[in-house]
Amino acid sequence: MTYSRSNRRNRTKYPLLILIAVLAVAGGAWAASSLFSGGGDGPLSSPGTSSGNTSTAKGTASDGSSTSPQASAENASAEIDQATSAELDRTYDIVIANGRVINPETKLDREGLNVAVQDGKIALVTDQPLKGKRTIEAKGLVVAPGFIDNLSYDPNPVGVWNKIADGVTTNIAMHGGTASPEKWYPYYERNRTPVHFGASFFYTQARNQFKLSRYDTAKPEQTQTLVDQAEKALNNGVLGISFSLEYVPGVNDKEILPLMKLAKKYNVPVYFHARYSDMEEPGTNIDAINELLGYARASGAAVHIDHINSTGGTFSMLQSLQMVSDAIEEGLDITSCIYPYDYWGTYLNSARFDEGWQERFRITYKDLQIAGTDERLTAETFRKYQKEGKLAVAYAIPKQDVIDSLKAPFVMIGSDAILEPGFNNHPRASGTFARTVGLYVREQEVISLSDAIAKMSLMPAQRLEKQAPALQKKGRIAKGMDADIVVFDYDTISDKSTVAKPEIVSAGIKYVLVNGQVALDEQGIHKDIHAGQPIKSEFLRVKAGGPALAWGQSELTLLEYRSANYVDLEALKSHGYAVEWDKTKRVATAAESSEAASVDVPAPQVGELILERGYELVWADGTRVKLLSVGDRSYVPVSALKAQGWKLTKDGAAFKLTEA
Repeated sequence: MTYSRSNRRNRTKYPLLILIAVLAVAGGAWAASSLFSGGGDGPLSSPGTSSGNTSTAKGTASDGSSTSPQASAENASAEIDQATSAELDRTYDIVIANGRVINPETKLDREGLNVAVQDGKIALVTDQPLKGKRTIEAKGLVVAPGFIDNLSYDPNPVGVWNKIADGVTTNIAMHGGTASPEKWYPYYERNRTPVHFGASFFYTQARNQFKLSRYDTAKPEQTQTLVDQAEKALNNGVLGISFSLEYVPGVNDKEILPLMKLAKKYNVPVYFHARYSDMEEPGTNIDAINELLGYARASGAAVHIDHINSTGGTFSMLQSLQMVSDAIEEGLDITSCIYPYDYWGTYLNSARFDEGWQERFRITYKDLQIAGTDERLTAETFRKYQKEGKLAVAYAIPKQDVIDSLKAPFVMIGSDAILEPGFNNHPRASGTFARTVGLYVREQEVISLSDAIAKMSLMPAQRLEKQAPALQKKGRIAKGMDADIVVFDYDTISDKSTVAKPEIVSAGIKYVLVNGQVALDEQGIHKDIHAGQPIKSEFLRVKAGGPALAWGQSELTLLEYRSANYVDLEALKSHGYAVEWDKTKRVATAAESSEAASVDVPAPQVGELILERGYELVWADGTRVKLLSVGDRSYVPVSALKAQGWKLTKDGAAFKLTEA
């Protein structure tokens, strides 16, 4: 059966969810143009974000280097390692010498630093001379964390090398992935993939087992089967759940919300290719964003909006960004990404090219080009290539939409592509990360270099790292972090891939290290280096027999997690602290109180998930400490109590806290 655009969209509208979301965001939606307009002043700050990127300050050059004396002094005092004599005497596997080191997590951006690599880890970052078995001279070059492409696809043996040539060291299939991680991960481990790799639970693929058309809706029993399979997949390592609503418009809230609630339970994000990509009724970008925000509110799960420059924001970018910004300020956990191109690409036989596409995307046949060729389309060739399922590039994104979205603090970089045999691919498969720096930092000065590096490394790691410990060691240049490093020439870095030649690798990227091994240098790509490791979610649960803690008159059961002990946060109220929560910011404050409350603190429930949800405790002196979550309860590390003046002693298997 053939569906018209109107019929298709009316089948998939969600009036209740959209109405709730509209009421919540309507007040601020039209303030967008003043908030997001302006020149190259970098991303805006937005309460509630955890992106880790910073705005380009006044008095800063277009490449992010400081120009004022005050900025220079602050930059010079940024944290580096004070090496011991033993560390200086050591000979390391690799030393990257005299480079401009940028660590987006600590805001370090300083020239003349040396980075030591040993056994796949960063051993030292210092301004003191170091000795290495191999020394890479990086004077005049930028030394940054390896780029993390979290909106990619399976790491096929063709495309992975173009990723490395674009500075990518970690390739994560969150706009696709697998329904069978127990097979997917071992396959790429056996094939010794040269980049680190991970995947989502790909709902579309899992749903195909029921032979549903893209316009059909799953039955309740089918949805429950999919929920069960997703939970199994999470326990087998997938990093989240992904939906492609525009491509499978039959998927509705009855299918989505049970998966969202599962994602909330397991503390993983849900990645969405939104339902609409235009501003033509029925069904607009505003409806699409409202739908996703409605799911986030209804479930409490984190949401990532895929490539908002081509889906959910095209022709409505300022309004769409404002809606997301307002939702973040409200307390929702929302991020997004873009690829830095003003043209999108997809398969001609997809639902995106259903009836009415010319009106929706404001283009004609001549605005379509078959990727990997010079051929523009006509009505006749469109029908031919549609039957063949070819991927076409569409020149249909306003240039300003890319600029505006790139400035938003919750937007990171993701390619939405990996080069495949035959090269019928968008050039973003090869040039996304070099283009971000070369075009939008150096040439157009849209954001600072430091911000760009955060968007390409730290922010993707932070989006997925709460339950993926491997990513907590990536996206940073600091002692103890994984030695996934890219060294590039700021003056020459640029994308060279084109629509006709998407396989051409980027320029200006001089060295790439994956897990401490040199995968690219002055000799080119080293295809004998296969250092990639699997990136998986990990879930620990409360075990029986946790150690006992005597604290005053209280007898408590401690929570054990990764070789450390934690105590229920509510126990502080019985020992002279008042604890208050700011649920929007996910922060609790603890201040000394004149009265101790009597609080009943239950033992952690055996079998419950222990999760790092990003909650923090702030003491009266401003010290911040991360909390753990078990069900609806929070736990503070016992070591944090020691730092506040409590004395911890041990008597056999039990612990005791007393005033120091």
